[in-house]
Amino acid sequence: MKVTTLLLIMGAAVAGVFAYDRYKVSEGPQEPETIQPAARVSPPASSFDRPWGQQAAPAAAPAPVAATSSYQCDGRTHCSQMRSCAEAKYFIQHCPNTKMDGDRDGIPCENQWCN
Repeated sequence: MKVTTLLLIMGAAVAGVFAYDRYKVSEGPQEPETIQPAARVSPPASSFDRPWGQQAAPAAAPAPVAATSSYQCDGRTHCSQMRSCAEAKYFIQHCPNTKMDGDRDGIPCENQWCN
């Protein structure tokens, strides 16, 4: 009896978190995202409101990669996925939806790679 009650409570909590997540994404006016080739684009405010899930908007196509670069946009977005400061700088300048510049000063991964 106690296990069943616990499972019901946990299921209700998960459903509540999911419903709240959908509510937060759907409220407020939505501005269309534009990707500028050489500019740093700030992520939408809702991406920081939902740390437990991915962004609700479909992922944008990766930016084209120059033929002389040894890096390419492959979906990595966090400092823990980078191997060097140069790689992090490339990703923050050329790839969409990166999450490596918390203070938005243009320097990625300050605590791990670019200090």
